[in-house]
Amino acid sequence: MEPVRIQKVIADTGYCSRRHAEALIEQGRVKVNGHPARIGMKINPVKDIITIDGEQLYYQRRKRHLYLMMNKPRGYLTSMSDDRGRKCVTELLPETEVRVFPIGRLDRNTEGLLLFTSDGDFANDLAHPSRQVNKCYRITVKGPIQEEQLVKLCEGVVIDGRKTAPAQARVLVREAERSVLELVIHEGRNRQVRKMCEAVGLEVARLKRTSIGPLRLGMLKPGAVRELTPEELRAIRMAVKRS
Repeated sequence: MEPVRIQKVIADTGYCSRRHAEALIEQGRVKVNGHPARIGMKINPVKDIITIDGEQLYYQRRKRHLYLMMNKPRGYLTSMSDDRGRKCVTELLPETEVRVFPIGRLDRNTEGLLLFTSDGDFANDLAHPSRQVNKCYRITVKGPIQEEQLVKLCEGVVIDGRKTAPAQARVLVREAERSVLELVIHEGRNRQVRKMCEAVGLEVARLKRTSIGPLRLGMLKPGAVRELTPEELRAIRMAVKRS
């Protein structure tokens, strides 16, 4: 077998994305035949022994990659595991012949569309900051929404010392006790939607992601998981390519 760059080998096993593999190598957590790995080094994935944090990584010739969609319920962490025993999204995944991991994350109390894959390159492309794939959220807030607040969300607000990119926002329900708005952004900063709402004085009661690019949550029930259709996979690949 031809030598392959180590970060690609790790990503191909489904352990993590290529970018995450590079971070593990930089942290000194990856070894090849007992010696510290270097980013870009080429190895024979069949003969060489790779360990991550002392645990051997077993390479198998690539099987068909999986691309899954979940309707994440509230109360679950977007994590593979949690040392405090909190519920993680992996508990909701069906058994698969290849290891899958989440693309990006939704915070514990956010629900909605979350993607999983075994394809590290695809995950890296979709999550890369340079990609401008739209993500749509439905937000329920306490009280009425003022037009000025809506304008600020669209124009961008400063969170964590940096202004957000222009967004699209529209009110779906406007009542005295509660309001519902739809917000479309293409960035993926930490807790961005909640922080944007907080910056304009809106108190979030419920937050749900309903779409990523052409992918729609549709009628998928909370906690349910399904595989992307070939048409959906082609559509999201095209959206990433155009962004």
